[in-house]
Amino acid sequence: MRKFTWSSLLFFAGMFVSFSQTNGIEKGTYLSTNKGGKIKLNLLEDNKYELVFYSGGYEIKGDSLVFLKSTNNAVSRFDLSFATDKKAKKVKIKFLNPSYYSFYIGTQKGSESVQYQKIADIKTKVDPEWKTTDVDFEIEKTDFLYLVYEEYGGKSDVSKYALPKDVSEVTINYDLAVLSDLNLVGSFDKKTKELRISDQYGKDPLVFINENEEKPAKMPTVVPLENQTLTNWTYPGKDSYKDDYGTIVDSAAAVVEADPVDVAIAPPAYTRYDFKLKVENNLKKAIESTKTASNKFLVVVVDNKNKTAKEGFDAFVKDQETQTGYNMYDSYNALYDIYNYYMAGADDKKWLKNNKITSDPSIIILNGEGNQLAIAKSDLATQQYQFSYYGDFYRRLQRANVFLSINNVLKNKKASDADLIAAFNKAALLESSYDYEGESTANDPNSAEFVVTKTTLNQKEVAQSWKRLIESHQKDKNVDMYLVETILKEIKNQGFTKQLFSTDRILNDTDFLAIDYLLQHSEEIENKRAAYNSKQDELHTVGNVFSEISDALQQNLYLYQDGVSGEMNKEKINLLYKKIIESGKGNFDAYRNYFYYLAQLQENDGSNVSFLKEFNTYFDKTLSGASPIEKLDAIFSGLDSSSSYSYDGWNSFKEYHSNLCNNAAWMVVENSQNINFLKDAIKWSEYSLVVTKNNPYYLDTLAQLYYKDGQTQKAIETQVLAVKFITNDVDGDTTNQMKEVLTKMSNGTY
Repeated sequence: MRKFTWSSLLFFAGMFVSFSQTNGIEKGTYLSTNKGGKIKLNLLEDNKYELVFYSGGYEIKGDSLVFLKSTNNAVSRFDLSFATDKKAKKVKIKFLNPSYYSFYIGTQKGSESVQYQKIADIKTKVDPEWKTTDVDFEIEKTDFLYLVYEEYGGKSDVSKYALPKDVSEVTINYDLAVLSDLNLVGSFDKKTKELRISDQYGKDPLVFINENEEKPAKMPTVVPLENQTLTNWTYPGKDSYKDDYGTIVDSAAAVVEADPVDVAIAPPAYTRYDFKLKVENNLKKAIESTKTASNKFLVVVVDNKNKTAKEGFDAFVKDQETQTGYNMYDSYNALYDIYNYYMAGADDKKWLKNNKITSDPSIIILNGEGNQLAIAKSDLATQQYQFSYYGDFYRRLQRANVFLSINNVLKNKKASDADLIAAFNKAALLESSYDYEGESTANDPNSAEFVVTKTTLNQKEVAQSWKRLIESHQKDKNVDMYLVETILKEIKNQGFTKQLFSTDRILNDTDFLAIDYLLQHSEEIENKRAAYNSKQDELHTVGNVFSEISDALQQNLYLYQDGVSGEMNKEKINLLYKKIIESGKGNFDAYRNYFYYLAQLQENDGSNVSFLKEFNTYFDKTLSGASPIEKLDAIFSGLDSSSSYSYDGWNSFKEYHSNLCNNAAWMVVENSQNINFLKDAIKWSEYSLVVTKNNPYYLDTLAQLYYKDGQTQKAIETQVLAVKFITNDVDGDTTNQMKEVLTKMSNGTY
């Protein structure tokens, strides 16, 4: 990784620089927009400038100068820019020149698991010959984007970004030289009045003197007669210069470069919504204002002993308005408007006393009900880095708020049905905090860091309340989409049970009852889900209900394969699959998961009748007939965006079907109990070779089926092709088996 050297960290002052005389450049301070650390450019009087490479806090302890390390871990190696288009169905990604570094990209819908891919793997897939330096590809619409840089030694930097709902393109650039904290130490020599700053080992110290002190005498400066910049400078006998590609460059003549032209400094190309925070003048109004937004928290600042606290508070609020405006781009977006701020005054002494808040300074976080979620015995300046939409602290507050909300709803006998659904939905949509289980200061009441409120919930009580809620909605005439979303999260093992209690679970009777609710309202859900997913100021990701249900059933089979409860679940799952298929509403994902489930089963006689029968029905209804590729293309075009094969692409979709047909046909080759499906297996096998031509595995399957059907000559000819098209991808044992089959067919011993 590139490092800045000590010489680079000097303040460059007293150097002349030429600027264009335009109205766009004014004296003052400019902040860098590039990665690598915040660099300040100060344009001074008399056409002087200085570059400041580092800034931060410090403390003076005796004769020592202590540089405070930054507590903000939100430094990213990546630069992102967005383009938006409300009509865009997918998001175009342009990753600029990833070279050979270990970069990864991840996508996440809501609080679902993050799906990662290595950029190099994507590059190999979309540009196998690496003809271009950038990587261009598409992803499905998603809520969050993760970018990872994996360093040597196992350390990885992970950055998470929220994507605007109407984003159509994301351009990604990076800088591996992001500046981290310096381990600097400083000491003052009273005799010489010199301030010496060095690294922690004391090497190569920089020596400073206060500009108000008497200036040390300067050594005479020797000025050269002429300055030139030469290209390919040489002298007699000097070896010829080679460029970066090893090409010998003619160095017979040196080139004098022209003086640099004047350069105008353009302002940063940012789009910022002019966002304004409303700071209430009393605590009651501040709480009421926070209650109107479901995603907001109130930050109460107590700092009565600090005479400049109000000025600091106002400056902080202004900074938050600017940053929030950048997050929103060109229009208001409530997603990023997550905090209200209020500075406690003399009128709030009673409230502070009633809530046993005695520390001054301190910062208290409240929800819209006025309940305390976190407190820090600290001033605002120390904790200001926490209040970012992208920070983990916000996720921790959401989690604490959900625990508290569910606890209050369960204990409130007057709580409405809507209150219960809202509480469960909030829990289901939680995004996991990176550190919510291991907060080192959580149990220290005197900590200067935030202590987040913890509420203990009874898992059995929560489950019983959820069961009563599902039972009460079985006869609904109209669907509740918040309940639908909560059910889908729960049956996929991503819902409130997982979020609140961190436990994996298999489907139970309540879940099957909840799935019945989904099936009863499937048509209405499909009609409403697009509008629900695009609700203003909310994040929802409800997919096709049949795809979602089949994925949940599939996942459940992975979790529990054995035991009595597992067998009972298998039977219920089988009945559900049949119900979906027989309804005529089963889509590709439902069939795919159903076939996987059936393929694991065998009848009492050792056959695979259930699978082969269902597959044959699907084949005749969906795949067979003229123009098989066109039929597959029609299915692929109609895939829901939540389908994994919609993301994996057309080739993967084709390969799935050719593999599926070959595997079904191979069951007949391999198991004599399935011989009644011989004629059907031949047409499945022939189809696999129409979709994927000259595949040696498929040819081997078809040849053996022909032989079993008495078509000996056709079988031998097909097996000859199987052997002919063997590639290096076919392992040695399989190659030998194919050749042995050909020999046996040829001499009549098969």
